[in-house]
Amino acid sequence: MKRQNARTLALIISILTYLVVGAAVFETLESKQEKSHKRKLEARKHELMRKYNLSKGDFEELEHVVVQLKPHKAGVQWKFAGSFYFAITVITTIGYGHAAPSSDSGKVFCMFYALLGIPLTLVMFQSLGERINTFVRYLLHQAKKCLGLRETAVSMANMVTVGFFSCLSTLCVGAAAFSHCEGWSFLHAFYFCFITLTTIGFGDYVALQRDDALQNDPRYVAFCFVYILTGLTVIGAFLNLVVLRFLTMNTEDERRDARQRALVPVGKPRGEVARLLPLSASTSLAEDATKAKDLKGVYTEVLHFQTICSCLWYRSKEKLRGSIPQELMLSNPYMPQSRNCPHYVEPGSTGCVCSPRQCSSISSITTGLHLLSPFRMFKRRSSV
Repeated sequence: MKRQNARTLALIISILTYLVVGAAVFETLESKQEKSHKRKLEARKHELMRKYNLSKGDFEELEHVVVQLKPHKAGVQWKFAGSFYFAITVITTIGYGHAAPSSDSGKVFCMFYALLGIPLTLVMFQSLGERINTFVRYLLHQAKKCLGLRETAVSMANMVTVGFFSCLSTLCVGAAAFSHCEGWSFLHAFYFCFITLTTIGFGDYVALQRDDALQNDPRYVAFCFVYILTGLTVIGAFLNLVVLRFLTMNTEDERRDARQRALVPVGKPRGEVARLLPLSASTSLAEDATKAKDLKGVYTEVLHFQTICSCLWYRSKEKLRGSIPQELMLSNPYMPQSRNCPHYVEPGSTGCVCSPRQCSSISSITTGLHLLSPFRMFKRRSSV
């Protein structure tokens, strides 16, 4: 089984297992409390019906009105401040649910607005997080130099540590601020910040929903907007650092497989790939792994042709004879030749002088490696 397929299968099994474990834990923690809370509400409901002499239909109608009034408890939601707040929750996919468009035109616009806004926001946070990580890496490098450390390179562990504590400090600062302004406990405020900045957005805790804060406290409104956007940027930088590294593993494996396939001639078994290399190079590959990687890359780039005439091959080889190391020179036995193909070209000529029937071709070995610029003149000309 390919490595990519095995990894995908392992991830599917891991997620399913994680879901089962999470469901079992949530059932254990919440089931009893849910039943107890429901019993209390039912008892309170019957008490109110008896106290105010309400029928079941009257109570259900009153209940419906109360639910409809809930979004308006915090004041007007669709002035500019409230609309801006709603737009943030849409394009960041937080989606508290504290407000929603009620008109058909508003619902249609919301769908199109999210369709464009969500990808744009994701790209923006991704790019911003990348820039932040680059800046942090530069600061850590300079700090290590100032401290006189022998190893000044910034490792992945350094970046993950800084990112983790940045996220933790962002959550703690927000929890302290919202605990003070909203009257929540620190735990509930921390929970709100986490649910918000991870874009889960349950909506059980929503800021700016008391005492007409959207209209009466512009400084607190501005703080909420800035905190949400800044916090999402910090979280995005951390995810860019950690999660996306794993997301690119399949791509790296595909590239590695492509490089391996590039060394195998079309129509020949994998075991015959050694015939492409001279004996001296094969011995060197067995002795030095680093040199082997370089030699493979050079041979792959040099042999990156669709077709090329033998005379042009020898002309190119003669031009680079002084610049190619001796161990990288391809010996003539590996280049198919024709006895009737003359390899002399008149001075100043740029084309091929061989007849198409006389010339032999060199098969394509690979597509995709373009790393060694000194060998780019070997690529096929459009006139060939």
